[in-house]
Amino acid sequence: MIQILKLWLVFIATAALLANGCSTPSGQQRPVSASKSLPAKGPGTGNPAASRERLDEEIPVEALAHFAAGLTYDLNGQTELAIEEYSQSALANPSHEPVVIEAARRHLRARKPEQAIEILRKATDSASASGSLYAWLGLACGQAGQTEAAIRANRTAIKKLPRSLPAYQNLAQIYFQSSQTNEALRVLDEAAHQASVDAPFLLDLAELYSRYARTQGAPNDAVRERAVKVLDRAAQLDSPNPATWQRLADSYVQLGELGKAEAIFARMVKTYPQLFMLRGKLAELYLRTGKKEQAAEQLEAIAQLEPTNPRTQAFLGSLALDNHNVEQAIRHFERALALSPDLEQVYYELAGVKIVNQKKPEEGLALLAKARTRFRPGFVMEYYTGLAHVLLKQYREGIQHFTSAELLAKADQPARLTHQFYYQLGSACERNGDSEQAEKHFQKCLEISPDSADAMNYLGYMLTERGTKLEQARILIQRAVELEPNNAAFLDSFGWVLFKLNQPREALTYLHRSIEKSEELDSTLYDHLGDIYRTLDELERAREAWQRALAIEDSRDATSKSLTAEEYGKIKRKLEAAPGSGQSAP
Repeated sequence: MIQILKLWLVFIATAALLANGCSTPSGQQRPVSASKSLPAKGPGTGNPAASRERLDEEIPVEALAHFAAGLTYDLNGQTELAIEEYSQSALANPSHEPVVIEAARRHLRARKPEQAIEILRKATDSASASGSLYAWLGLACGQAGQTEAAIRANRTAIKKLPRSLPAYQNLAQIYFQSSQTNEALRVLDEAAHQASVDAPFLLDLAELYSRYARTQGAPNDAVRERAVKVLDRAAQLDSPNPATWQRLADSYVQLGELGKAEAIFARMVKTYPQLFMLRGKLAELYLRTGKKEQAAEQLEAIAQLEPTNPRTQAFLGSLALDNHNVEQAIRHFERALALSPDLEQVYYELAGVKIVNQKKPEEGLALLAKARTRFRPGFVMEYYTGLAHVLLKQYREGIQHFTSAELLAKADQPARLTHQFYYQLGSACERNGDSEQAEKHFQKCLEISPDSADAMNYLGYMLTERGTKLEQARILIQRAVELEPNNAAFLDSFGWVLFKLNQPREALTYLHRSIEKSEELDSTLYDHLGDIYRTLDELERAREAWQRALAIEDSRDATSKSLTAEEYGKIKRKLEAAPGSGQSAP
């Protein structure tokens, strides 16, 4: 009867061990240690075959009974009682390594290292105790604060299993926690000097090195070099396992070795062309190294593999936009929204293209209106809406949306309030006739970005037109010209402020330079030139300049005119009032 009971309990225990993974192979997850600065991997059993042999040996009934009771408690969710039974099983049969490790692991997870130490010390009394048991003992002693005992146990584990990483990891952790960084690195170097180790060992070791390299107090450059060398060794092993190569490439990326990672992913894509995940990683590397065309090729391949993936289409749209391929970007964005109308950011990307790149504010507003039916108003939505209204010369509405965007950003995204934002808001206020608010926003722009030449020029020109703070305007515009000496608009502004400061001869030089540098004819430049010539009493040249200004404006269609009706009429009246106005311009 007793023999039958023993066989039945052996069957239960064996099945439970196999089902629950109590035999912890090298490299499997271990209980979380006291510090999280290193990856937590289990010491393992070291010799699973020996463990299986011991299962066949005569196992005390008491040990099996406790284990079976623990299993029952586990199934009923009574964890503490289960741990106690596993512990009693391990103490009754300390040579049964899988149960010993399972009990110790449970205690360590429960932050009860003393109980784990009691079990592991009894198990390591035997001269045949494995290196894995000593590694677990070192982990338990470390968690209990028994530093010297932890060092001894881990040293024994390393001696017994020199090509198993957990003991090295535990030992390095102890030294690092006690601020003995050099000692910790010596332990990792000792692991690195082991011959005939496999790729997973080297990859784990490289991860330990890189963790130290990112931790304050470690000599980052030197440790990073060690990690790279270890990865290079792993690469030389030429593992047949694709997962190993992927992990190797990812590790290279983490260490900034993008060229090596790129080569691995490129080779893997050739071998496994259908794995779009690999293509995605390769595309990301191409983007990081500025190889946008190669990135686009990979993303296009992903789109072929996953034609219904909206995020791939959205990413392709962003990439096409970066490459200034507006039409292609629009196709991808529209396809992404057709596949998934809930991609909020794509609405803004597409609306931005319509408004900024294509100068089609009505289409941009239509997209943003759709977005408003699905999403709460946010900074980007309000900002693009403001830009669209400004393009439509609906400045009041534009200001309202810019102001809404500002309030939203101040609440939770203050970094969005850039100098460019305040430049746009100032410009809208100036065009709406509120120069006081415009000046305030341009000053804010310059507080954020003191070298914003556009803001200096706009503010200086606005002050010049108002006829106030002319010396301040001159300083602002002169600084803008110094930053961009060939900018036609800045040269015109500087000539105009000099003219307002009663320096028409000096102003004339800058107006001529402005016209010379202009990429297209500008009626405002010729209007200014005419005013300067009139002041210099060169009336014929003044008439020629005004006539040229009107001719330029007359040649444009209604959507591209640069002068308001009032400004056009003013030039016409100046020309009619000028002596000799009946003569035709050459």
